[in-house]
Amino acid sequence: MSREHEWVDEEAGPVVRPYAVARGRTRSASSEVDLLATVVSTGLPAPAKAELSVPHRRLLSSVAGRSKPVAEVASDLGLPIGVVRVLLGDLLEHELVTVRQSRDKAATPSESLLREVINGLRAL
Repeated sequence: MSREHEWVDEEAGPVVRPYAVARGRTRSASSEVDLLATVVSTGLPAPAKAELSVPHRRLLSSVAGRSKPVAEVASDLGLPIGVVRVLLGDLLEHELVTVRQSRDKAATPSESLLREVINGLRAL
């Protein structure tokens, strides 16, 4: 078996541990990143000192031109939310994204709605 195929599972696709994607980090450098926050690219070029990996670049292209919730970004990229938070923290440090907190209580789902969604998912 070649090394090229060593990290690929036929059914699951590429198999890379989340800590490898986040370079061993488990916490974001920024406390701004939560599940309900929305993220958008600033459109600025990456500074020369920025060491952006492929997941960083995929994340940037995912939020280019439109604002998305952090949870949706994680889903789009197929990465755990913790990894996305770490990557977003890196991008925030380089001012490549902005994070907007969801402060509007009317836009925040109620606990009863969330429970209904959970119960609906369990019924599947």
